[in-house]
Amino acid sequence: MRILSQEEISPLLADHPEWTGGAEHLTRVFTAADFAAAIAVVNKVAAIAEDMNHHPDIDLRWATLRFRVSTHSAGGVTHLDLELARRIETVLAAETA
Repeated sequence: MRILSQEEISPLLADHPEWTGGAEHLTRVFTAADFAAAIAVVNKVAAIAEDMNHHPDIDLRWATLRFRVSTHSAGGVTHLDLELARRIETVLAAETA
């Protein structure tokens, strides 16, 4: 898998401005309603990650979640990370709807 250029990553960042980062990794911070809601989000993202066999770094601080995606074996952001970020964003959008 090859690391994507900033030009290849930019469309995701333009479509989802809550995500930040570049060729090294992408990051998204999300605040859920409370701790239980944050855990529910983590569980939904975990199911997606297992299906993709591609796992984000997740930091949980009460109701605040920080997702960080990169392909460790490639040393940066690949197409898998863009897809995982989009799927995480779908979960987060449903949570705020």
